[in-house]
Amino acid sequence: MTFHLASVVVDPYTNESAWILKTASRIMNQFAGAGVRVNWIIACGADEARTFLGPLADEFLVFTDPDRTVIRALGLTELPAFVLIRGDGTIPAAAQGWSADSWREVSHEIASLVSWSKPTIPAPGDPGAFRGTPALV
Repeated sequence: MTFHLASVVVDPYTNESAWILKTASRIMNQFAGAGVRVNWIIACGADEARTFLGPLADEFLVFTDPDRTVIRALGLTELPAFVLIRGDGTIPAAAQGWSADSWREVSHEIASLVSWSKPTIPAPGDPGAFRGTPALV
């Protein structure tokens, strides 16, 4: 069986990606038991990913993308991003940068697809909206 992926895509060399780690991990935990594989896609190698994510690297599946090949294939222009990749490879929902509305739309698409409860977005402690940084540098 091929699972759907709920991917949070980050660039470890930017503040914007660091600002979203707590919020993203909260959202990912909401879907941890669902029929979707929550994961990080991080624009660096394994050592840098472990340094940037810290204990989150042990909590969630991590894909490294040092050449940004996957990021390019996903059509992303800003990071951080939140992307639903269906088992058939299609991308029905994606949010770039951080806004509660756009990440909520992706999370609702995931919840609907896998018949799961929706996370609260925004939640207390979530950052204010911000644009992402260029995904392809």
